[in-house]
Amino acid sequence: MRVVVLTGAGISAESGLSTFRDSGGLWDGHDPMQVATPEAYADDPALVQRFYDERRAALERVRPNAAHHALVRLEETLRDDLLVVTQNVDDLHERAGSRRVHHIHGRLRSAWCTTCGGRHEWDGPLGHEPPCPACDATTLRPDIVWFGEIPYGMDLVEQALAECDLFVSIGTSGVVYPAAAFVHWARGETLELNLEPSAGATDFARTLHGPATRLVPAWVEELLG
Repeated sequence: MRVVVLTGAGISAESGLSTFRDSGGLWDGHDPMQVATPEAYADDPALVQRFYDERRAALERVRPNAAHHALVRLEETLRDDLLVVTQNVDDLHERAGSRRVHHIHGRLRSAWCTTCGGRHEWDGPLGHEPPCPACDATTLRPDIVWFGEIPYGMDLVEQALAECDLFVSIGTSGVVYPAAAFVHWARGETLELNLEPSAGATDFARTLHGPATRLVPAWVEELLG
């Protein structure tokens, strides 16, 4: 069985990571749209870097939860027949042990040099304009797909969805495209696992609602028999 799993902010929220929409969708008095677009970065790079520096630092304070670990168990059985596509920029899937994870919106622990194009593993802050490890230019930005930019590796995702037997969406809002359209691109059965019905819940053949830490382990147990 070939399975594609899409994960969103809901799976990481139970580990203690806040989402863009928490606290009325504000961060330090700023709407996320003011810190998550190329225009915002051009207008106030220091503000944008501080936002992502704080989010990167927050990863040190959280751990993978039962939902992340359940997907690792599924991968141990399905191996290359499971692909986790995540909208999340955290590394909780990898820290739980997942190996086949594709980040369509980039990763917090990666820095992109806009001068040479190099991408580098990065754990510390970027706000102090450190030099690029490859070219020494001080033009490193978060390796994050901002609003208005093209998600990473969509060809890979489209192929996996066209070949899958089951598509499962976990903890997503169903309003962010192109991920919200994956349910329509999937060839196989479709299942939503979410705290509450997403904006696209009616497009799924089956929906289950509740905390990811309860639903995902139960679903994996059911699937593996």
